[in-house]
Parts: sequence; structure tokens; C-alpha cells
Amino acid sequence: MSRVTRHVIGVDIGTQSTKALLVDEAGRILAQASEAYQVDTPEPLWAEQWPEVWMTAVVRCIARVVREAAIDAASVKALCVSSLYGGSGIPVDAEGQPTHPCLIWMDRRAQDEVEWVRGHVDLERLYDITGNGVDSYHGFTKMLWLREKRPDAWQRTRAFLPPNSFVNAQLTGEVAVDHSSAGNIGGVYDMKARRWSAEMLDALGIPASMMPARLVESSETVGGLTAHWAQTLGLPIGLPVIAGGVDAAVATLAAGANRPGSHVAMIGTSMCWGTIRQHADARDGLVSMPHVVGGLRDLYVFGGAITAGASVTWFLDLMQPQQGRATHTADAHAQLEQAARELPPGAQGLLFLPYLMGERSPIWDPRASGAFIGLGLHHRREHLYRAVLEGVACALRHNIEAGSREGQPLDDALVVVGGASRSDLWMQIIADVTGRPVRTIHEEVEASLGAAMLAALGAGLTAAETVGQGWVHLVDRAQPYPDAVARYEALYRNYLAGYPALRPVMHALRG
Repeated sequence: MSRVTRHVIGVDIGTQSTKALLVDEAGRILAQASEAYQVDTPEPLWAEQWPEVWMTAVVRCIARVVREAAIDAASVKALCVSSLYGGSGIPVDAEGQPTHPCLIWMDRRAQDEVEWVRGHVDLERLYDITGNGVDSYHGFTKMLWLREKRPDAWQRTRAFLPPNSFVNAQLTGEVAVDHSSAGNIGGVYDMKARRWSAEMLDALGIPASMMPARLVESSETVGGLTAHWAQTLGLPIGLPVIAGGVDAAVATLAAGANRPGSHVAMIGTSMCWGTIRQHADARDGLVSMPHVVGGLRDLYVFGGAITAGASVTWFLDLMQPQQGRATHTADAHAQLEQAARELPPGAQGLLFLPYLMGERSPIWDPRASGAFIGLGLHHRREHLYRAVLEGVACALRHNIEAGSREGQPLDDALVVVGGASRSDLWMQIIADVTGRPVRTIHEEVEASLGAAMLAALGAGLTAAETVGQGWVHLVDRAQPYPDAVARYEALYRNYLAGYPALRPVMHALRG
């Protein structure tokens, strides 16, 4: 008698869409679904979302893959949700209802609170305890903004839940926060002890009661699917819901990065380059959190640009203002790519700084702004387009170099995942700018597949040492060309010089 094939579901809540897939225990994808939405930006440099948008998208995507896979629901052994970095997390009241929109990772409004922390908290102590720095990117500064600027919401708030934790609580009735999401909040998490830091919470004036007491590994079961959601989704009552984690780390897992030295760049709306370490130093200018596998031992250390794919979308919107982003045709984009491919490295004397929403690592400046440097009458839209791709590639190299300061060697090849991996031109530019061979995932799925891997691990279908083995197939996409590498070396030096030279002007224009 043949054994019944077992299945798992992986979901990723992204900044602009949620994706889900249903796979069997060998990693074969049987069904996929996605649901798009937009970030709310009520003020310049603000970025927030009501969690019901995410919850609705998760429910629709799960129900769709269950329906389309046409399998016996009893064969599904677990589901797992990963999510974007939720910044502050979702402030919820005693009934688990949101008191305010979630201030997500790209929100930069908490600059007053950053200055307060710098003036009132022992920064060296904060660096040593949390492994992270002080910036409006970090969730703890966004919490302080809510305390100072939205006191009514703050008074009604009983806990802060990362997006995946909020969804898990809705699905199971159980509240837990995975260690990767807790560590990524920064400022309030003890990276060595793997728990909330009572010392830092006290120093910041954040009640310890607002930090959920239950911290779990990313592959641990939060609880079982309730009867209501089981019926809604077409899944078994009590199905294990696995904790999940921050999408960048989960995508890194999907790309096979689960040991020191392996490193992955996730390039979607933003860019996150990450590697695995067992120690981290906030003074390197990168972000640290427990990894989603082996998280009690390993750290996921990353840096990134706020606007990577978002810079491309912005530029395409400028080129087609009448149609807007919804009607960018594949043919128009392909024509622009082809024209840009014919240009030499450096786009004939043009440089782009991709700081359209301020910038994260390693410069950490919310008042930085984007810039084209070197514009001339000979430049056409394909020059500007190529410069945008090159500018993001320079930001990627900047983070790789920051992550190499500790001296731990990195694998020669760089794995790239995310929407950018569809562009042959961009992959070649990244290879030439970084001087590294570029590999991508054949399956073209990232964090949602990583979430499915965590579901399989949590359900006991695989071991930590073999998680995801055979699920993805890396393909060689680009080799660095020596001539291009040499030309980009000069461009990169100008890139490094551009920000400090323009910083006073950027700040003056930001006001």
C-alpha cells in the first residue's frame, strides 16, 4: 500500500503583495496565488498599513491554493506565514484589535524619537545588548513615536505584534513572536540571551507588558487552526500553524543560505543583502536578528537599500505618466532593457544615488535623497534607466563590504532572489559591480517557498540539517567581465563619494 503524499502551505506577506503556495514534501509546487495592495503613505516619508489588508490577502491566497491544488485537505500537515519587517509591529488592544496602523519598515517619521534616544540612552550599552543601532527604521523608535504622537492609541495598546504574529494569532487564538521578528525590532531584544531586554525596555520607557511573553523559534508551532478558519480555508481543524519569520531571512533560507559564509541579496521593492554569522556588531552599520533556522545559535545579519525595485517603478512611472504603473507593458519594459543593454558601463557618465526614501545601511540617513549626477544633453531615458540599475547595484556592494568587515569570508558566488532576478541586464550589472558570479533560483519563488520549508520542518517532514534540500535549483546567471569590473570600480568610488559630498544639500532640501 503506497504512502499518502503529504503537503504544506507557505505564505509570505510582502510590502505590496501577499503570495502563497502549496507544495508536496518533495518541494513540488502544486498551486500558487497572490494578492496585490498598496502601502498607505499619508505624509512624506510615512509608510503604514492596516493589518486587515494583510489578513484578507492571506485568507484569499490560502483558500485559493487549497482549492486549486485539488488535494485531500487531510494531507496538509502545516502552514507557515512569513512577513515583511513590520517596524513597530501592530499595536493591538486587550481584544487583539488594532489601535493604529502598523508603521512598517520603510516609514521614517520617528526622527525626533531617534534624537531623544541618542540623548537619553547609553548607546554603547544598547549596541552591545541588542546588536543593532538607532534609526527610525527600527521598530522601537516607531513605538516611541506612537507613545509621543498618538497617546490615545498608546493608552489602548496592550501588545505589539509583527505582521506574521498578528495573522497567526487570528488563525489560532494564540499569541507568540518568533525570535527573528523580535530581534529585528532592535533596541528592546537581548541578542545574546535571546529574550526581551528588561534593561533596555526600562531605559526607553516601554512597558515590558507590551512585549508578548511567548518567544518561539521560526519552525515552532504557535497553535492549531481554529474551527472558523479551518472551515473558511478548507483545511483541517487544529492544523499546526508554524511561527514563520522576517521575509528577508526566510527568502535567504529558500535560497539555501543556512551556514556561515553563504549570502543572498533579495531585491524586490527594497534590497536586503544578508549572510549568516554567529556574532554581530552594531557598529558595522548592519541589522542583526536570530536566523529562522538554528536561530538559537546563528544570526541573520543584513543591510539594505530602502528603494531598489521601488526606484525602477518610480522611474517607469515618470516615463509613462499618463498610463501609470498598472499599465507598464512587458514590451515597453523589454525595449527599454534592450536599449540600456547597448550602453557601456556607467551609462556614459551618469550616476544614480537610490535614496528616494532616505537610506538604511550602511549610511543610516532618513534625510538622504535620490540624485542623478552627471546629466548631459546626450542622456536619454535608457541612460537613466541603466543608471538606476547601476545605482542599486552599487548600494548592494556597499552593504556587502560593510558585512565583510569582521573578516569572515563569504562565498564567491552571490545568490539573488526577488523580482530583479527576472532581468538579465540587472543580473549582469550586479556581477560586474560586485565582481562576483551571480546565481538565481530557477523556481522564481522566494520567501513563500522558505515559509513552506519552515512548515515542513515544523511538521516533522524534514530535519533542520536537510530543510529545503532538493526544493530549489540554483542556476548560473552572470559572470563578471574583467573590463566591466574595472570600469565599475571607478563608478563605485564616485558612488561612495557622492553621498558625503551632497549630504549638506540633501538635508537642506529635506528641510
